[in-house]
Amino acid sequence: MKVLIIDDEEDIRSIARFSLSRVGGMEVEDASSGAEGLRKAETSEPDVVLLDVMMPVQDGPSVLTALRANPATARIPIVFLTAKAMSAEVARLLAMGARGVLTKPFDPMKLPGLLRELIPEA
Repeated sequence: MKVLIIDDEEDIRSIARFSLSRVGGMEVEDASSGAEGLRKAETSEPDVVLLDVMMPVQDGPSVLTALRANPATARIPIVFLTAKAMSAEVARLLAMGARGVLTKPFDPMKLPGLLRELIPEA
């Protein structure tokens, strides 16, 4: 599975990258902003995007909207990462078309399995 992590926090990207690559055996790329993530999603063709909800300039939901508007990235499954996992927020993100919502902080040993459960076809 090829994963693109889009998160403005270096620590989160590092932990997720380590978890997914070393524990999960996945191919991982990351981006520190929505704009960088949109470029990488188009060129690297990931199987899934792990997307932070709250980022400066372009938040996760607006990145999801931009991904869906581009034919090259429209079908990539999106899994949101958020520190605010209130049920109304989770419902809103799922209604936008996200495949799942994972909470921060996450358990690095469990992250690959959670992602595989949400994206079994990848």
